[in-house]
Amino acid sequence: MAILLDTHILLWALYEPERLPERVRTALENPDTDVWFSAVSIWEVAIKQSLGRSDFTVSPHEVRAEALRLGFREAVVDGLQAAHVAALPPLHADPFDRLLVAQAQVSGRLLWSHDPWVTQYPGPVEAV
Repeated sequence: MAILLDTHILLWALYEPERLPERVRTALENPDTDVWFSAVSIWEVAIKQSLGRSDFTVSPHEVRAEALRLGFREAVVDGLQAAHVAALPPLHADPFDRLLVAQAQVSGRLLWSHDPWVTQYPGPVEAV
């Protein structure tokens, strides 16, 4: 199973795993689960940390390094995924989340998200 983590799920997996449901922690620890994080999430952390957001205090460099250290795979953004954002229904205005949904739809990876707006999108999206 290939899983793409949204930004909050990624941060929780790295720094606050107790916030994740047991089934999610178990899946993340399973060597058969192909866990992906997106360059979009690193960009989101960088932007929100630079704005002084209290829920984004960790360095984007640290987030990326820790995710890679744990064996998570990095998904780069390509033009097809970026263009696919235009095909999404206008359910949510957050550009980071919209690009993560587009990445999941184009790549076929299941996007795990805690955001109720994101989980309304069609395609491979699941609420965590």
